[in-house]
Amino acid sequence: MRVHVVSDVHGRADALASSGEGADVLVCLGDLILFMDYHDHAGGIMGSLFGADAVSEFIELRTARRFDEARDYSRGLWATLGEDRQSVIEQAVRQQYAAMLGVLPDPTYLTYGNVDVPPLLREFLRPGIHLLDGQVVEIGGLRFGFVGGGLQTPMRTPMEVPDDEYAAKLEAVGAVDVLCTHIPPQLPDLVYDTTARRYERGSVALLESIRRTQPAYALFGHVHQPLVAEVTIGATRCVNVGHFRARRTPYVLDL
Repeated sequence: MRVHVVSDVHGRADALASSGEGADVLVCLGDLILFMDYHDHAGGIMGSLFGADAVSEFIELRTARRFDEARDYSRGLWATLGEDRQSVIEQAVRQQYAAMLGVLPDPTYLTYGNVDVPPLLREFLRPGIHLLDGQVVEIGGLRFGFVGGGLQTPMRTPMEVPDDEYAAKLEAVGAVDVLCTHIPPQLPDLVYDTTARRYERGSVALLESIRRTQPAYALFGHVHQPLVAEVTIGATRCVNVGHFRARRTPYVLDL
């Protein structure tokens, strides 16, 4: 069985359309939405609404870890939309989800990333596209477990959950052959982003679950430029499947 795995798509619907070619199954580990483009400040939802200069200022504040100032600045930007703010955001998110879920092949199994908006994502599900979180599915005779979202950070992205809630989802999944998550286990080499020059937040509970249950594979994304892409924990290959928006090619898993 050939499985193609993508993560951190961030609006790359054009490349996503061919990501399942030659595969029996496509797995998506979340972050479909592009709210803000760190490389093209005019791109993404914020760039289209507020322009490149405003996004550049916001990115500078976040990169400097001046998170309170960044939030205040962001609030000021969104406030310019007036009472239509929520509907404008939702319309932009829906447009991206419509484009991306419209090109997913059958079958696709996906979970949430930390920037996804689950209620809106669900609107675009169709037969053959399976959304899973804290759940297990059998694919080709193997048990695949899915845990979506990220943990709480100063960034306050939409799909961050408390540590105990995340741990409960891992507990519900239990022992599987392939463990699919958006965020990595909390190991320094896996959570350090070499371009952003900072540690992202991984999960200690995920690390403990891998050590305890020893799946054949633990697959994840979230960290766009990790110090290392793969480590072995006991019998488990832990693999960052890559930043799909930049790479435009899936990680290939032959089982």
